[in-house]
Amino acid sequence: MLRNLFLTALTSLILLGNSFASAPTRDDKEKEVKIKTSAICGMCKARIERNLAFEKGVKEADLDVKSKVVTIKYNPAKTDVAKLKANISKTGYDAEEITADPVGYNKLPSCCKKGSDMDHQ
Repeated sequence: MLRNLFLTALTSLILLGNSFASAPTRDDKEKEVKIKTSAICGMCKARIERNLAFEKGVKEADLDVKSKVVTIKYNPAKTDVAKLKANISKTGYDAEEITADPVGYNKLPSCCKKGSDMDHQ
């Protein structure tokens, strides 16, 4: 009887230990990066956030128009910073050292292009 109780307790501890050892941490599942962009207005914000939402592994994207910085929460097992910057570039915007893709840039409305003399708020 005592032996059965001991084996049950030991088995429970082993199973419990394995479940904690194999459980992925939040850090393994989600990272956050801040990328400086060339965004100018609210239309830029909507366009960048929408295109990043379709990038595999992106959980959340929020662009602060005033600072021109997009904060992205993503799964590092599905994407990486280089892919995120490439997505922003293909959308037509600079992403830190990556310049805007000319094809994407030419598709932007005139208010979203660098040097635009339109009033941005």
